[in-house]
Amino acid sequence: MELKRVVVTGIGALTPLGNNVDDYWNGLINGVSGADLITLFDASKFKTRFACEVKNFQPTDFLDKKEARKIDRFSQIAIIASDQAMLDAKLDKDSINPDRAGVIFGSGIGGIMTFQNEVSDFARGDGTPRFNPFFIPKMILDIAAGQISMRHGLRGPNFAVVSACASSTNAIIDAFNYIRIGKSDIILTGGSESVICEAGVGGFNAMKALSERNDEYKTASRPYDKDRDGFVMGEGAGVLVLEELEHALARGANIYCEIAGGGATADAYHITAPHPEGLGAKNVMLAALDDAGMKPEDIDYINTHGTSTPLGDGAELKAILHVFGEQAYKLNISSTKSMTGHCLGAAGVIEAIACIKTIVHGIVPPTINHFNDDPELDSNLNFTFNKAQQRTVNAALSNTFGFGGHNAAVIVKKFVA
Repeated sequence: MELKRVVVTGIGALTPLGNNVDDYWNGLINGVSGADLITLFDASKFKTRFACEVKNFQPTDFLDKKEARKIDRFSQIAIIASDQAMLDAKLDKDSINPDRAGVIFGSGIGGIMTFQNEVSDFARGDGTPRFNPFFIPKMILDIAAGQISMRHGLRGPNFAVVSACASSTNAIIDAFNYIRIGKSDIILTGGSESVICEAGVGGFNAMKALSERNDEYKTASRPYDKDRDGFVMGEGAGVLVLEELEHALARGANIYCEIAGGGATADAYHITAPHPEGLGAKNVMLAALDDAGMKPEDIDYINTHGTSTPLGDGAELKAILHVFGEQAYKLNISSTKSMTGHCLGAAGVIEAIACIKTIVHGIVPPTINHFNDDPELDSNLNFTFNKAQQRTVNAALSNTFGFGGHNAAVIVKKFVA
């Protein structure tokens, strides 16, 4: 069958750098750190007392107060990002066929804040079960997708994707596939995550996954730096409106870029550690290139997974060198997690948005907080350290890897009619 072309016609985002796409992008290209001391709970006794929170966020600025109480924070920011994306795409309930429009959305953990609070309240009580009737529908992973569909009246495919930190990239790939095989005209896709709470931070602390630079929190996320000591927790949401090309052209939509292809693989190695030679990462980049019908030399920029962990950064670079060979030295590489922190299940879409904006504006966002070269990493690669670089980017690759060995990569390219 002839596959249809899929383009991006709308974008929405709430991130630690800003609560809309423009503020997020300006933060990226100016090298702003989204890290600060945690305000969402009292972290004074925790090994890590800082994170990259979404700031100045009041759900009642966007949602009815009564409705907001029924929705976990991860769904609140998802709904608001979807509103932004629909507005950006100039879509509303009256302008689309609701049966041909859907929502495919990802999260790695879902409503952990709600789960923690409900169980804590029960444990502090006398044993009488007094649970909020919205406990389960606030917590479950798929509820963000369901809430978005109800908000905008979208009756097409509707489900959640979960693959840890690869979740929203996998969601984008699923949405891309549904449209290109003709099952839908429009799909809102992406992901959201909000786990900056006692259970979230405490759990990742127990794994020794988080940076503990409490006295240097602004510069704690240090991908590729010799002294990196773990990732910085982030939160956020991003939504892309994916649309079948002819449908977009027929309504005169603004087209940001084209989705070229995607890949998904597994390390089949360890529950949290990457394959030491980057085997799964290598295979997922090769799969994405093959799906897109592209060669390594067609890629100009890679937004890496780059979490600032000792093992993860090195394994990904081994994979890049294996896939791209000498071409790797002609690429721009950067980890925007140095600014946003690691937004877990939302990381993929937030970083895909960075790739899209890079294509649109010809500016590659930097990897900030670089102080000392790691002798174990190839210093001849262009990591875009500390300052954005101007460059024409025709195609960009975004990598995401998750606990459990899940790998997903998506390629976006400049739209050519």
